Amino acid sequence: MRRRRMELVAARRAAGFSQESLAEALGVDRTTVMTWEAGTHAPTLHVRPRLAWVLKRSTEQLEELLGERSRAVAFERPDLDPALAWLDRHAGWASGTARQRVGEGLARPVPAAAVGRRHLADALANYYGGANQYAAQFGSADVLTSVFTRADWLDLGCALSPTGDALMTSAGASANTEFDEYAAGVATRKLIEAVTKGTRLTDAPVYRLVDISPSTVAIRGRFEVASFLDYALTVDLLEQELLDVLTGRTTNLPLRDARMPTLESVVDLPNRLCGGGVLALFAVARPADPYRGAADYVLLVQERSKQVVNAAGRLAVIPKGFHGPLNDVRADCRIGATLRRELEEELFGRADVDITGGPVRAAEPMHRTRLSEPMRWLLAEPGRLRMECTAFGLNLVSGNYEFACLIVIEDEEFWERFGGHIEANWESAGLRQYSSRDGDSLEELIADNSWSNEGLFAMLQGVRRLAEIGGNRVRLPPVEWRVG
Repeated sequence: MRRRRMELVAARRAAGFSQESLAEALGVDRTTVMTWEAGTHAPTLHVRPRLAWVLKRSTEQLEELLGERSRAVAFERPDLDPALAWLDRHAGWASGTARQRVGEGLARPVPAAAVGRRHLADALANYYGGANQYAAQFGSADVLTSVFTRADWLDLGCALSPTGDALMTSAGASANTEFDEYAAGVATRKLIEAVTKGTRLTDAPVYRLVDISPSTVAIRGRFEVASFLDYALTVDLLEQELLDVLTGRTTNLPLRDARMPTLESVVDLPNRLCGGGVLALFAVARPADPYRGAADYVLLVQERSKQVVNAAGRLAVIPKGFHGPLNDVRADCRIGATLRRELEEELFGRADVDITGGPVRAAEPMHRTRLSEPMRWLLAEPGRLRMECTAFGLNLVSGNYEFACLIVIEDEEFWERFGGHIEANWESAGLRQYSSRDGDSLEELIADNSWSNEGLFAMLQGVRRLAEIGGNRVRLPPVEWRVG
């Protein structure tokens, strides 16, 4: 029989909690706290960071209170060494502590949480009041997303030309990334998942948005350069915390309450770390076919792999990537630069421009002599590659910025030449194609609850814009959007 944990009882009382009030603070039953103190059960991995935080103890001290000496699982992930060092530094731990705690977490595996897209959107509507969340009707499919937007941020149709793609960079101070023991515990769990799922966490530079002014004429705004780890191990933890609440593992959101508690804080870009990305609906003209029917556009949709940091296991448009520089910080901040890079990486087979794989070695990775054959063909003549920004929004899940775009290739020759060579990279678990004339299949697709919120946002805005410019190749129900 397990010995009663008197030190845990003393720590609870010293922190000013009864069993009932501690259970309420943690979102568990009083009987659960009783079993912890009786020594018959131990707190789960998900509740430990919160328990340590409310008792004002470190994770290591909590393990001492529980009488545990966890056996750490050894793991070899040299690519995670920078992330482990980052966590040691920001948590104030001795070197090697993060690796030890991740190893201990691997000895106590916890099933990953699975929550549908609509559940996330509804939860955030409850938290923030539902104002300005993007919703749309497509046939019988009525959807709500977690993307905060405004009417003047939608239906942009802004050409990503040298004048329309007018984003800039500037130097600036790092955003506030305050860190405490609770945040360190959630970050540790993220690294545990990175080991178990094979997720890539590379300390690459990314663009942090500090100002934005999108319009139909030009997308204007300003970025500063930030560290991907500063984003991934701080603000991106808000999603994991929300998943814990939605799966009943806790009832509190201390990270969100501290970092992004109101809509005012969501749009206060200069005073928070706002990372994000660019994603596009990819539409290619196809000729008429005796089996398929009239000329149309093929639309590509991906199923994200478990290895990606963002939208793992969910549906999304393709390409989709974090907005960050290759080698030219000033030029690469434009939306079109990321779209061209992601086309090369995600669909045209170039692994050397994958910023998650470490530093890019080429001085000019997008030089015409290094381009893939499909990209060289697209850029050989003006007008072959049409890229537009269709909408802008801020995803309430982690506060990310989302530039929703549309890529259209009008020349049927492209599909005839390269359609059989297009293949998704490691970021996708699968690639699907749909016809711009098949409204029934697209209606069923859009109603699928496994979409990422930002992916569905880009899909709907892309389909809406394609219907305006696609002529007889498009036969779809209208997309009717609304923002509350």
